Amino acid sequence: MSGHSKWATIKHKKGAADKARAKIFAKVARQLEVAAREGGGDPNSNATLRTMMLKAKAAQMTNDAIDRAIKRGMGEAGGGTYESITYEGYAPGGVGLLVDALTDNRNRTGADVRNIFSKLGGSMAEPGAVSWQFSRKGVVMANGSEDDVMMVALEAGAEDVADDGGTWRVTCSPSSVYDVRDALETAGLEVVSAESTMVSSTTIEVADPDDARKVLRIIDALEDNDDVQDVFGNFDISDELMEAVS
Repeated sequence: MSGHSKWATIKHKKGAADKARAKIFAKVARQLEVAAREGGGDPNSNATLRTMMLKAKAAQMTNDAIDRAIKRGMGEAGGGTYESITYEGYAPGGVGLLVDALTDNRNRTGADVRNIFSKLGGSMAEPGAVSWQFSRKGVVMANGSEDDVMMVALEAGAEDVADDGGTWRVTCSPSSVYDVRDALETAGLEVVSAESTMVSSTTIEVADPDDARKVLRIIDALEDNDDVQDVFGNFDISDELMEAVS
């Protein structure tokens, strides 16, 4: 998880996040549509939709675009029929990856994901081979003094605060991630990111530069697929190596 977070941060600094904004919006809109279809269009009674709306706003998606996606999910403005699928696989160095997808064509998406793994040096895994070590958590990355971050975060419902290479990694339940983020920002602390993500109980240290490049290449290719919503990994790459291979 921490390795993936570092990679996402580096790409954001390089401007890759801005270039991919349209693709990010399309993926978040699909998540909003599915959440509304499955649980209704009222965020007060649909926790998943409420979380997706916060995610959309964090990505700077407009209120009009959010409303349109919810209406599509409610059947008021067209929209597709998507199913959620999780694929599991291995990248070089024994790194485990979870790939969450929303697709209207299971065969197409499965073939695309399998092709990415096989072409870039990875392999698909049987269901459960990777997922057993992951659990859903809220993760907030913040800057500030240890005492300040810990005091505010724990009071807001966080479970743990740990050093992540100069930035504090705050872990909480997925439902309280944005409450923790808001509490930290209200206290004047800098929040680098806040997300509901999958966190692994084990970490694979990737020290070989070639393996590191291959891992990041697979993740980039998967994230570039329109049907893939999220990619989670159990790897850690040092800051120095991450900068070198990026």
